[in-house]
Amino acid sequence: MRPLARSLLALALLAGLAGCSHYHLGAPGRPVAQSLFVAPATNSAFAPQAGPLVTNAVRLALARDGRIGLAADAAAAEATLEIHLVRFERDVLAARHDDTALARKFAAKLTAEITVRDRNEKILLDRRTIAVARDVFVDSGLQPAEYQTMPLLAEALAVEIAHAVLDTW
Repeated sequence: MRPLARSLLALALLAGLAGCSHYHLGAPGRPVAQSLFVAPATNSAFAPQAGPLVTNAVRLALARDGRIGLAADAAAAEATLEIHLVRFERDVLAARHDDTALARKFAAKLTAEITVRDRNEKILLDRRTIAVARDVFVDSGLQPAEYQTMPLLAEALAVEIAHAVLDTW
């Protein structure tokens, strides 16, 4: 191998290794607060029993992440997360083969707006809209299918809310 090629290869290898020297695992940046109170979710979306399910799922998602502590009340927290469920929609995805006016499969979509405020009522995250959707088969009836799907929607929404609160904005 020629000396020039050998020198260029060594230089490229050195530059590649130098680029990796500042890499670190984990999420970039720090969370907006060290402790967070998750206020009970308000539900104006007509989603059955979604408020408590979403509140509990968000607390679990934040606890699993571990980057931020959860406070029992707003006075003990550095920031408060407010969740407002604003829309619950059902869109027909597939009709029954024997009666096309009846749906067999729906897309259930739950939309929330979140706001994060610090102790001084300064808004850190203002009305960010987050939506999730899950498919619902209604072979056993619409009510049982929605009842079984609501915890899945709440968990998916909680994961998205946790990412919105904890990740770098």
